[in-house]
Amino acid sequence: MASASSKQNAIDFAPTPDEVARRAYFTYENEGSRPGRDVQHWLEAEAQLLAERTLTRVHGFHNRT
Repeated sequence: MASASSKQNAIDFAPTPDEVARRAYFTYENEGSRPGRDVQHWLEAEAQLLAERTLTRVHGFHNRT
């Protein structure tokens, strides 16, 4: 049972495609809406969201409401 719980936590930890798309779009807008960096924006957004969630988990804020 613990393995199913940890598997669910790992799934919840990953940002959704909508979250990544939203973050990538804001970066695109902030950089002047220049085309051609969509993959870089996506990867940067994904990395930023993962880093934020890692910090949240390290500090234990994910269990607080």
